Amino acid sequence: MIKIYHNPRCGTSRTTLQILEERGLKPEIIEYLKTPPSRDELIALIKGAGLTVRGAMRSKEAVYQELGLDDEALSDDQLIDAIVAHPILMNRPFVVTDKGVRLCRPATEVDAIL
Repeated sequence: MIKIYHNPRCGTSRTTLQILEERGLKPEIIEYLKTPPSRDELIALIKGAGLTVRGAMRSKEAVYQELGLDDEALSDDQLIDAIVAHPILMNRPFVVTDKGVRLCRPATEVDAIL
């Protein structure tokens, strides 16, 4: 089973989904802005992809600056809380397969887990 945490407005997310579909795969598409992952799911995605919490965040979003999330003194728990409260802060797309988890930026990162 394959899952993609997808934002249809994101070009990289659309490209990653297209790569999956071109390979004949039918991933479960989770539009995470409509159906955000739980705190535990989010932590599992970040850990599974081998990222830091900051590495899984979109620092270019206005809410990142508004909340002062660039403060290096903030703990991972505080950053996770911010992503849970504001899913737009989650970088995308995360793809989950039997072979692992990847933040597919660039989209070709998906190849490593197919």
